[in-house]
Amino acid sequence: MSESNDSENVRHSLLEGWNTPANLVTFARIILVVVYIALTVLAGPEGHADLTLRWVAAVLFIVAASTDKIDGYLARSRNEVTELGKLMDPIADKLLMCSALIIFAAFGEFAWAWPITILFLIREIGITVMRFFVMERPGGKVIAAAWPGKLKTVFQSVSLSMFMVPMWSLSGVIAPGVDWATWYYGLAYVLLLVALVLCLYSGYVYLRNTFGRR
Repeated sequence: MSESNDSENVRHSLLEGWNTPANLVTFARIILVVVYIALTVLAGPEGHADLTLRWVAAVLFIVAASTDKIDGYLARSRNEVTELGKLMDPIADKLLMCSALIIFAAFGEFAWAWPITILFLIREIGITVMRFFVMERPGGKVIAAAWPGKLKTVFQSVSLSMFMVPMWSLSGVIAPGVDWATWYYGLAYVLLLVALVLCLYSGYVYLRNTFGRR
């Protein structure tokens, strides 16, 4: 009976403040993710893409990624940090990043696309499931993202934004004869690998913080 009451209390606290400005921004970001996915798929892969749709999708991706800090700022500045916000904010990030990775892997737009994407997915899905598991435990609380996870999101956002923008379409317009596109996408790939290392490390930190506590 006690465990049942604890579980009900956790669910009740999770729904508190669902309509705060910060949480509404998070919900809006999730809607942006859905629109971004549709536009990117419709645009098609590099070399055969509808450039207009690809540019619009790129702008939406950058807006969705950059507004990550807005909901957190609103929650803290208005003293409206909620359990729902701590849960949904990283989920919105994961939906955006993982959808981009899957699309890029399907399009084959960077080397070792599927192995890298699968490693990201294993960590992101695993940690998300773990968050729900922690919530269901007696007295469970949503554990907010630690600094390695936040840093991972920054590197991932910058890298995927660089891949998303169709700079390859400008290779004959900007500095013709200069192979700047190779350096551009090389930098994007390096940033993605740094994000992958931080992704795996932050997953380890989350597991340590979750199961290392008594």
